[in-house]
Amino acid sequence: MSDQDKDILHRGDAHSSPYPVSRLAPSFDTGALSAEVAKAESMLSARTGAKLRVIADQIALLQQEARKVLDEARDEQALNHAACAFKRIPGKTYHLYRRANGQTFFSMLSPQEWGGTPPYPFLGSYRLETDYSWTPAERASQTDDTGELVAQLLRIGGLDSGE
Repeated sequence: MSDQDKDILHRGDAHSSPYPVSRLAPSFDTGALSAEVAKAESMLSARTGAKLRVIADQIALLQQEARKVLDEARDEQALNHAACAFKRIPGKTYHLYRRANGQTFFSMLSPQEWGGTPPYPFLGSYRLETDYSWTPAERASQTDDTGELVAQLLRIGGLDSGE
């Protein structure tokens, strides 16, 4: 590149120049530009921080849910390992007691059927579900309206095949 080429940085019309070539063009204040860049960086940092906070909160909720699932699995495992001298039939309610040696066992007799004073400490009543999970008797009497709720949501969303 010759010395003359160094003096001319843009060859072409002024309207295609990558920098202002007219004294009528707006001037650039480097202080204002750096303030805009700093503001943009600050906003980016705030948005990124907020998004990461949401993700961190979701992780905490997932960890809490995982702990709950593990606790439920531990409880169900204890129920599955309780002694039982009869065939367990899904849909039936069984009553859990603890012997003096600490062993748990299921009985078909409720504390009321023992005359209100069972010979062993009563731990709770559970219904055996078809998937062989256990539902506490208090919750077993509650109606499961999950199917109804799903049907309502499908109708609201227009996804019901009957429409």
